[in-house]
Amino acid sequence: MLFSRIIGQENIKSHLVRTVDNGRIPHAQLFVAPTGSGALPMAIAYAQYILCSNTGGENNTGDPACNLKFEKLSHPDLHFAFPVTTNEKIKKHPTSDAFLEEWREFISDHPYGSLFNWYQRLGIENKQGQIGVDEAEEIVKKLSLKAYEGGYKVMIIWMAEKMNTSAANKLLKLIEEPPSKTVLLLLAEDEEQILKTITSRCQILNFQGLTEYDIKIRLMEDHQLEESQAIRIAHQSHGSWNKAIHMLKRDDNELAFEKWFITWVRTAFKAKGDASVVQDLITWSEEIAKTGRETQKRFLDYCSQFFRQAMLANYGAGSLVYLETGMRNFDLEKFAPFIHGANIEDIHKAVEDASYHIERNGNAKIILLDLSMQLTRFLHRKEL
Repeated sequence: MLFSRIIGQENIKSHLVRTVDNGRIPHAQLFVAPTGSGALPMAIAYAQYILCSNTGGENNTGDPACNLKFEKLSHPDLHFAFPVTTNEKIKKHPTSDAFLEEWREFISDHPYGSLFNWYQRLGIENKQGQIGVDEAEEIVKKLSLKAYEGGYKVMIIWMAEKMNTSAANKLLKLIEEPPSKTVLLLLAEDEEQILKTITSRCQILNFQGLTEYDIKIRLMEDHQLEESQAIRIAHQSHGSWNKAIHMLKRDDNELAFEKWFITWVRTAFKAKGDASVVQDLITWSEEIAKTGRETQKRFLDYCSQFFRQAMLANYGAGSLVYLETGMRNFDLEKFAPFIHGANIEDIHKAVEDASYHIERNGNAKIILLDLSMQLTRFLHRKEL
């Protein structure tokens, strides 16, 4: 993984390179990064720079054989841990090693991919993966051994917030006092979900969302887009390369989310004072509840963004409105006046609460119906 192929994040790149060049590599680091901002490719490039004795800030100057192994993610001293669960292939005690083939394909295809993309690759959208105690035992075992090639060992733990309490407690001593020449790189999107006893033992690096300029340039270079089209996608991608690629391909999930949302708000608006329409909200809730929990959470996040964009449009902040709908019979400008200062906070909180309860395995049908009934009231609230 060449540093030059990682989009933006120049300050992070420079910092990581200096830690190696100066011989001051922290043994435990936590990369906190928004979805699609590049923490995983950065961690892999950093590991390559360490293990392959590269110099000059790029991964093409050191051991050629070592760099070739990294192209295939097959270096024996590079280890990965990531959220997994049972599926048709693995019936019990799942660990990352059982899914390494899928993992390498995933990184090759989607180096900026999200947790949802990973679950899709495994075919487990209806489940939630975790990094459990079996995985923690494997991590301890791997890092207790000597490096295969006699130098450093690097363990990359992706989506570290999915580590359960038992696993985290098992890794505490390892993170605090790792074996010599051992580097642990924990990657997370939500630092708050990680035990404080873990974060306190790590050096934390905070990634920012990618700039519109960086996304625009890469879209033009890699996908030969006209500048105007690249600017539009970069503006709507909200700092995420993963989002930009989905928009470029206009994937089925985004189209489905838009349809669900528009059906929802229209039905919720009509439901006030018309009990017969409530049945339509029940039907809508049942439809969404049939999808996997990760899909439901992603949809609710999409709803939050849509409501925020509508409010910005309502208050004339057109330069900040990046959302473009594909349905011809829906006009954001006509919807926008219903989202304002008197209801946006309550709408946002209701959506966040629904996502929270779905995350904790609540009954999705009941949660979504309750959210719908709240939205019915909020949409009819007058602006002060």
